[in-house]
Parts: sequence; structure tokens; C-alpha cells
Amino acid sequence: MAAAFSDQEQTVLSAKQLHLAGRHHTLLPPTSLEANRAQVMLVQADGQERRTALALALTGRMKPSSGTVVLGHDHAMAALRKRSAIIDSPEVNAPENHLTVRSLVSEDLALVPFKFRDRTRPTAWLVKHGFRDILDKWVEELEPNRLLHLQLELALADHDVDLLVVDSPDRHTADASAWLPLLEQAAAGLIGHSHDAGLPPREVIVIGVVGRIPDGWTGPTAAAGQEMAPVTGPAEPAEPAETPEPPEPPEPRAAESDEPAEQAEPAESPEPPAAEPDESNLPPEPVDTPEPPQAEPAEAPESDTTNTEGGDVQ
Repeated sequence: MAAAFSDQEQTVLSAKQLHLAGRHHTLLPPTSLEANRAQVMLVQADGQERRTALALALTGRMKPSSGTVVLGHDHAMAALRKRSAIIDSPEVNAPENHLTVRSLVSEDLALVPFKFRDRTRPTAWLVKHGFRDILDKWVEELEPNRLLHLQLELALADHDVDLLVVDSPDRHTADASAWLPLLEQAAAGLIGHSHDAGLPPREVIVIGVVGRIPDGWTGPTAAAGQEMAPVTGPAEPAEPAETPEPPEPPEPRAAESDEPAEQAEPAESPEPPAAEPDESNLPPEPVDTPEPPQAEPAEAPESDTTNTEGGDVQ
């Protein structure tokens, strides 16, 4: 078993500011992403030329103008090419319609870097991997999902492959159910190595370079020309958000004026009128007693000098 089987850290693909200048225009603007083993990542890119350039760069088949792409700890481009496979790339390695299925399988198995029993027996290989029904068909007769399944099996016949990059699987059909489940099966190790005796299912990294992210896809995604935060696993369920309390209504504001408005004094509550007392129940008022008149002192009588008898007093 290859060393990559046991070294989980070597199954991380990291691209940082990956840029392809091109001769006349930019093929790929700076792009960063990170993909892990047993995961399918979908990368959106506009235009077939850009999608193919990204697929070639991620598999080490096109040297970047700047930036880096590394699979594990080995920064050598040769190591990346050895451990990766590009699948169904137009004008690169997409199966030609004029080939028979047997011819396609024979050519691809001949490129596997090690010898195995069915390498020169395409018919036996097809039967072993469940393709008996297409033995005598031409490539152009195959349904898109059937052809993609065949190409995934052929790529994983190489036991050194840890990374699969599928170029534009959505160009054949708008129905993502025709190709997305196959990518997920390959990432989970349910395609390829499980058919060989002595090799348990092996999880790999799978990247689909697409023109549009399918509706409902919740797995890792990235986009050409953008940064991407590393995704290491499924996101934890978010806690239910607390219902915010409704804000208190604002107090009415007084009309604006140059002078500040005076605060109105609270109105005094009118006191109830006092009840008039009942005169019948009141005690009689005291009668004013007239003061007795003071007697004026009697004047002393003047002595009468007149003689009563008519004579003068001597």
C-alpha cells in the first residue's frame, strides 16, 4: 500500500493565489481553495477555456504563472501529476466518439504505471467492473452518467491516484443527478479500488469544475478568481436565534424651535368646595353685653358768694 494511504495529512489539496496568465489574456485569475479527502468540492468557473485551465493547473499539468498548488507536503509538480488524474477534459483527454468502449479501455489501461492481470484484457476488466452491457458499444452511444462512471473507474485503476479533477461534468446535461452522485461515490471510495483483491475502499479528493453550482448543493464550493475559507468538515447546526424583543416606541419629539421648549407644569387638581356649615347645628353666637356707662364725676359746686339775704359779704 502506498504511503499516501496512511498519511492523512498528504490528502489535502491546497491552492494559493493560483494564476495562469495566458498568451493574450488571463486564463485563470488568482484563485485559492482547499480540498480534503473524502469530500467533493465544486469550483465554479465561467467559460470552457477557464474551466479546462483550472483543471490542468490543479493536477500539475499546466505550470502556474504565479501562486502554488500542493497535494500534501510534496511541492514538486511531478508528485502532483503522479497522484492526480484529470477526467473528461475537452480537447485534452475526453473520450472520442469514434472509439469503441473496448478500445477506450485498452488505451487507458495501457497508461497505468504498474502491471496487473487485466491490463491487456479490456474485456475481462469491463466485465469485472460491471460494464458487461456496454462491451460492444461506441463511446457516442453511452449515456453521460455511464461514460463518466467508466472514466472514474479507469482513473482509479492507478493506485497512486489521490486526487480526481473532473472537467465540466455539467456540460453534458443540466441534471446534476446524472453526475454528482458518481463524484460522491468516488470520494467515498465506492468506485475503483474496491474491485481489487487486497485493497480496501480508499477515499480520495474529488473536485468538479463546473459552470454553475447545482441548486441544493451544501458541500464545499469555491470560484475561479476568489478566495475561499478552508472547509474541514460539515458545518455544525446553528443554534436557534433568540427572538429579539420589540423596540420601545420612541417618545414624541417636540417641535423644533430656536428656544428649548419649557416643560409644562402639572395642572393642580382643583380642591372640592368646602361644604357650608348647617346654621341649625351651630352653637348660638354670644350676645354682646353692652358695657355700663361710666358715671362722669360730679363737679364740685362753686361757692356762692351771693348773700342770700341780699347783703354783700364782707
